[in-house]
Amino acid sequence: MSDTPSHTYDRSSTALASDESASSDALVIDGEVIAGRLWLGSSMYRSPDCMLQALDAGQPGFVTASARRQTARQITDNGYWGCLEQWLGQSQQQGKARILPNTAGCNSASEAVLLANMTRELFETDWIKLEVIGDDYTLQPDPFELLEAARELNRQGFKVLPYCTEDLVLCQKLLDVGCPAVMPWGAPIGTGRGLQNIAGLMTLRERLQDAVIVIDAGLGKPSQAAQALELGFDAVLLNTAVAHSPDPVAMAKAFAGAVEAGRTAHIAGLMAERDSAQASTPVLDMPFWHQK
Repeated sequence: MSDTPSHTYDRSSTALASDESASSDALVIDGEVIAGRLWLGSSMYRSPDCMLQALDAGQPGFVTASARRQTARQITDNGYWGCLEQWLGQSQQQGKARILPNTAGCNSASEAVLLANMTRELFETDWIKLEVIGDDYTLQPDPFELLEAARELNRQGFKVLPYCTEDLVLCQKLLDVGCPAVMPWGAPIGTGRGLQNIAGLMTLRERLQDAVIVIDAGLGKPSQAAQALELGFDAVLLNTAVAHSPDPVAMAKAFAGAVEAGRTAHIAGLMAERDSAQASTPVLDMPFWHQK
């Protein structure tokens, strides 16, 4: 009599099924597959080596870089750009993270358009994270200048990912002028407050069901990133929460796990909330007057 069990666990088929499931849930923006739903910034790390280790741990789909910082190419940049350039080159060859230059520091449409064109030459990419700041205290984007810049950059063939608020009308107009995605803030940049206006963000998600929506800025904890993905947002972009952590490498890994968990939960389907308790145990042998 054979000792071989009648039912065997086929690891290869399970792994294949997992791979197929992952590929079917790929994040696609403007016809291009983005390798991950966690996107990371590249500033404020203690050292270039710390930054690279955090990027390795987080495996981001995009890595943002300030165009202003790179165009200066400071001698005192501690090897920052050289390290990042080499890491990104290897990553892109493997079909992983790609660079996302931004127009941080711009306060007008004309300034942002000029800087975006500089980044196209410098980084050799049409992708641009468009930032046009309207208030220096809250770093809230200027909706009028942002829309004007987005319209012009789309006309010039850029793939524009605009940093904006959760304003539904603004996001719709940004999509209308050709942006392949919108990136509303969760909270003001660097605050770590998480999703401050969940009702407004959910209205955005419900009304723009076919749009790619990335939560950009204000996330401080992995649980906040998981919440964003649970609610159906497509990706998250953050920097400070990882770079300012006492252990950026471990924090990047934590965010990566949270994003994966949140996305898996969204696909699986969350239970509906209830106003009252409902027992999960069977009611067999319970007195009839307690049963409903």
